Amino acid sequence: MVKIEKIMENKKQFLDLLLLADEQENMIDKYLPDGDLFALYDDDLRSVCVVVPIDSRNCELKNIATYEKYQGQGYGRALINFISDFYKKDYQTMLVGTGETPAILSFYESCGFRKSHRVKNFFTDNYDHPMFDGDIQLVDMIYLKKDL
Repeated sequence: MVKIEKIMENKKQFLDLLLLADEQENMIDKYLPDGDLFALYDDDLRSVCVVVPIDSRNCELKNIATYEKYQGQGYGRALINFISDFYKKDYQTMLVGTGETPAILSFYESCGFRKSHRVKNFFTDNYDHPMFDGDIQLVDMIYLKKDL
């Protein structure tokens, strides 16, 4: 049975999973302390996500990751549905930023996000090594938003 819980302490215990979606630990360290971490279990741990407040109207999904062997089974979508419902009383909009990867963009769009804006050279300016998703080099951050 699927269970989602908010993790209040020892968030770094989930670092191995968080690194699947954001492969540089010092970047995770920028948002993990102040972010809300949610873990999805289906017998064992399957997925995690981190949400941070931006301002009184907006929050941002900073990280969402599912262990590779469980990807494509709906766990990421279940987490997005859960956090969208969880935050709708506190925020009007949820943002998510990602690289320009067609499969990931279409996943977020299928979860109700729509393209918002682009931050030029985000990955090349903020990471200490070239970032790739498969054979696609990540350069710009593509932001999507969803009304809650």
